[in-house]
Amino acid sequence: MKTRITELLGIQYPIIQGGMAWVAENHLAAAVSAAGGLGLIGGANAPAEVIRDYIKKVKEVTDKPFGVNVMLMSPHADEVAKVVVEEGVKVVTTGAGNPEKYMEMWKAAGIKVIPVVASVALARRMERYGADAIIAEGTESGGHIGEATTIPQVADAVSIPVIAAGGIGDGRGIAAAFMLGAEAVQMGTRFLVAKECVVHQNYKDRVLKAKDIDSTVTGRTHGHPVRCLRNQMTREYIKLENEGKSFEELEYLTLGTLRKAVQEGDVNGGTVMAGQIAGMVSKEQTCQEMIEEMMEQAEKLLGRK
Repeated sequence: MKTRITELLGIQYPIIQGGMAWVAENHLAAAVSAAGGLGLIGGANAPAEVIRDYIKKVKEVTDKPFGVNVMLMSPHADEVAKVVVEEGVKVVTTGAGNPEKYMEMWKAAGIKVIPVVASVALARRMERYGADAIIAEGTESGGHIGEATTIPQVADAVSIPVIAAGGIGDGRGIAAAFMLGAEAVQMGTRFLVAKECVVHQNYKDRVLKAKDIDSTVTGRTHGHPVRCLRNQMTREYIKLENEGKSFEELEYLTLGTLRKAVQEGDVNGGTVMAGQIAGMVSKEQTCQEMIEEMMEQAEKLLGRK
């Protein structure tokens, strides 16, 4: 399926894997890229040399295009921004902020820059600053979320290609995103249960067992909403939030809990970030199997086959 995004990024399928913190490392990124999508290394709060090591490892196993997601709130963002240039990474996506201060350096290096936006205004601003495409992320996403589902409005507001993110877990979601004006999709939750994904088996099992009502959002009162699956930690957080505890007290409660869930498999006291589509995810597959299955379904629905 050819779109402006597949042409821009040199990929076979219009599927981008989300740059999930603690999850999107070299194994998953390489597997998604090798399967014809665009794998992303999640910068999160990792030091620059850790990201450099991931980049080198992806290059060792595939010559397909891949990218790095730079989390702009990270204390290491400046160094990571330089590492992607030094290592010849072809695509950068950005989250949690405005990447304007790095745009000139990245564009001079020939990097395709794709910011995540949560509003029409930011989409227009990113286009003015030279973004090659944008990711419009809906509130259905896992992890840190915006409040809107803005794909049609964003697609109408800009001339660069739009990638839809949030609430997409199968070929129907891909087809729907295309009907709304997107030219590719970004997916995170579905790839959590990929055989190549390094998250703890307890985390995968929790996603596989999730029902439609199992996701919840913490942190709305302080303007930092995070979508994850309900557990002991979210119940405690929401109780304290309703009692009016400060942002600092609530942050202390969640410190290190994502790593605890991803690496140690603590799905009760850890943060199990996942989107609303977790209830649709029912089997572990390789990235290749997932992508081919979803694309076949999407192409049938869109009348491409």
